[in-house]
Amino acid sequence: MSDITLGVTVLDCPEPRALADFYAAVLDWKVDPDGYDEWVELIGPQGRRLAFQQSVGYRPPNWPSTENPQQFHLDFNVPAERMDDAERRVLELGAELLEGDHDGKRSWRVYKDPVGHPFCLCATSDSGN
Repeated sequence: MSDITLGVTVLDCPEPRALADFYAAVLDWKVDPDGYDEWVELIGPQGRRLAFQQSVGYRPPNWPSTENPQQFHLDFNVPAERMDDAERRVLELGAELLEGDHDGKRSWRVYKDPVGHPFCLCATSDSGN
């Protein structure tokens, strides 16, 4: 067994509190009150955490181009029958649809968050939690 475990996932961004608020609303997670201007964390179930770190001069990824590539993305599981509702919610919160599910031919849709990080809503047979 490894002594190394995965800790928090961190997204660079220009305004950590604003992006934390976006993902807190998407996931229904709580913002950790111990954050500060340059670093804000969300607290999720089973100790999961997602953090946002201020990056001066932040440049968003340019998906799907390899010029200023995405480097990573987040996948969020959504029950298949709730995909349209989930899409409406993330769009209302400030996400932008980059690529749909090709009229149901695939089980995911690609978006970018308010500062340009790509993420996917992935249809599952259950909530995947």
